[in-house]
Amino acid sequence: MAEDTAARAADTARTYYNTRDVDGFYAQAWGGEDIHVGVYVDEREPVHVASGRTVERLAAKVADVLGPDSTLLDMGSGYGGASRRLAQQFDCRVVALNISEVQNRRHREFNSECGLDGRIEVVTGSFHDIPAPDASFDVVWSQEALCHSGDRPRVLREARRVLKPGGHVVFTDIMAAEDAPESEVRPLAERLAISGFATPGFYQEQLRALGFAEAEFEDLSAHMVTHYERLVEEVQTPGPGLVKGVSAEYLERLETNLPQVAAACRNGHLRWGIFHGRRG
Repeated sequence: MAEDTAARAADTARTYYNTRDVDGFYAQAWGGEDIHVGVYVDEREPVHVASGRTVERLAAKVADVLGPDSTLLDMGSGYGGASRRLAQQFDCRVVALNISEVQNRRHREFNSECGLDGRIEVVTGSFHDIPAPDASFDVVWSQEALCHSGDRPRVLREARRVLKPGGHVVFTDIMAAEDAPESEVRPLAERLAISGFATPGFYQEQLRALGFAEAEFEDLSAHMVTHYERLVEEVQTPGPGLVKGVSAEYLERLETNLPQVAAACRNGHLRWGIFHGRRG
């Protein structure tokens, strides 16, 4: 049963991210590289600038173990913004695992333009069955990808399996608050084509059960409020690129769904932040 659930979730995520509308939205409204929630210094700054700052925030937690001799697994790598930043900053090798071949093609094109083909290997596949031997990586990294999993404990077990002893896992995810009413979080789940959300407590419990030392959670939920309010503005006054990149029907859905998500963030029903642990 768990195998079927994981497979269905992988198929759903693949279909979702391969669609023209979704690809167009992330490429135009979100900047097309770091398609993740941002950390904002100024609530008016561009979404892609804040999203890049999130990468810097995660990287600071694992900077001591990254370098020319290290290898990092980016699970759910999207268009590869984080992979390229990490490869450039730390000169590390990156394996970028992602379910969407549409995103992966763009990822490879960006890598080629940046001269990073030799540092980043883009692999099409599922994080439910990571195509790598045990103890392969110094760091396992993920940003807002585990919400698409139909079996999150399995993904975390896989992350631990491929980590070297003493290796680090660092990830973010969009989650529900522990006491969030289902009616408040359903709109975002539907927009992301997922069945539901984990909670911060769930992830911390899972990490500790897997023997991760120093399993910590940095709650950055306040930034998610700003992020979704900025996205609401993007779709309410869409630029030419967004209008051209998505269908009128999809843009209309975004104009309905995103304000609901922003409201759920303001009301404290959604959570977002950084998890970090070290394999014992």
